Amino acid sequence: MQVEIDEIKKVFEQYSKSPLTQVDRLPQAGSERHYFRLHTAENTYIATYGANVKENEAFIYFSNQFHQQQLATPQILYSSADNKIYLQQDFGDTSLLNQLEEKGFSDSTYLLYKKSLQQLAQLQVKGDEVIDYSKCLTNAEFGKQAILADLLYFKYYFLDALRRPYDKQKLLNDFEVLSDFLSHTKYQYFMFRDFQSRNIMVTTDSEIHFIDYQGGMKGAPQYDVASLLWQAKANLPDEWKQSLLEEYIDAFEKSVNRSVDRDLFRSQYNGYVLIRLLQVLGAYGFRGLFERKAHFLTSIPLALQNLQWFINHHSLGLSLPEFSKVLELCASEEVINEFTPLQATADTPLVVEVNSFSFIQNGYPKDETQNGGGFVFDMRGILNPGRFDEYKHLSGLDKPVKDFLDQRTKMPDFLNSVYSIIDISVEEYIRRDFQNLVINFGCTGGQHRSVYAAEAIARHLRNKFKVKIELSHLNRDNWKH
Repeated sequence: MQVEIDEIKKVFEQYSKSPLTQVDRLPQAGSERHYFRLHTAENTYIATYGANVKENEAFIYFSNQFHQQQLATPQILYSSADNKIYLQQDFGDTSLLNQLEEKGFSDSTYLLYKKSLQQLAQLQVKGDEVIDYSKCLTNAEFGKQAILADLLYFKYYFLDALRRPYDKQKLLNDFEVLSDFLSHTKYQYFMFRDFQSRNIMVTTDSEIHFIDYQGGMKGAPQYDVASLLWQAKANLPDEWKQSLLEEYIDAFEKSVNRSVDRDLFRSQYNGYVLIRLLQVLGAYGFRGLFERKAHFLTSIPLALQNLQWFINHHSLGLSLPEFSKVLELCASEEVINEFTPLQATADTPLVVEVNSFSFIQNGYPKDETQNGGGFVFDMRGILNPGRFDEYKHLSGLDKPVKDFLDQRTKMPDFLNSVYSIIDISVEEYIRRDFQNLVINFGCTGGQHRSVYAAEAIARHLRNKFKVKIELSHLNRDNWKH
């Protein structure tokens, strides 16, 4: 990682003579790109380090074209000769999803969604006027092959994992019919491809800006709208989805300077909603069922409930008999319950005690509960942030330490295994009305790794099982400040 930072510093020196005062590593998203925030006395910048040069070049090209059109995207300020590193405008840390989580389904949040869709319409239409689609990262067009790929992704990584019988050939035939219908859309413009609330940044003056559109291509504008409004993590109210769709169509008509066939537009939008819901299920299935990443498994029930609501309220107007059977199977209460964990109620007696502690200073915490037992996890196999001067006086509660453990250690893999073990006991303890479970995380000083892990497991258990948690950091009074 230090090698990347050193290279970025050299590139920044070529761009600006202002000395850097600080370099912060930013959390990594789903790609292999590494992000950094660069500080000078006057300004901040985002630096991206990516080994996939073609991906970088697509983002740089799109951004340069969009900037000329004054669209809501960052300006590329500088790139290295080999395009492995580029500097761009910094829009801060607050995404639309952050705003939704902080302010809920408020009028101000609705307004941000509306502004996002208005800016999207401009990006799609004006971007289409200037983009050379031969420079796209993969396919130049989101056509039949891309639609089939999303459907097959769902089939292989979610549907087949259910191990329920269905007619495979008839389903493939229905996939052909559906992909033909959707690929012959009347409207073709720039398609963002991953238009969701994490990729929409909100500045302090409530302006909207977009990031991570390097996978863009020519395609149906409805796909992007479906991606935003039906994002499982956001779980927007149905009335918001309907009214925001109409807000978007108004903005789209304004951008193309003509009226559209709204019935046809909505029909094809519904088809892309379905494609997006199934593609997301495929992704959750791959990450959760095949890679065994616990937090993706917890997202499956919500995605299935989205699918259930959709098929109960919308029809594509196509004859897809086997596909319809498969959708009804996936959205059945039996399958949803299969992925929905047992959750605690107000009457559930279980209390989960979670502790962080120091092996050196006080050893294993004494279990004062009647039953005894529980878990002790030794975190000393994880690289210790306390070895580095910049983290010694911080704790696992501080963002720089969290970023270090997330990005530079095997902490995510360690915790994913912990979740799988503990979840079995918690669910069974809830079912059998047990009263106590103790989970301890120990490290050398009880300040960094064990604190981070204790906070993570407490958050995981609250979110997944709604169980009562008592969280303690037993060495807090001894932390170096």
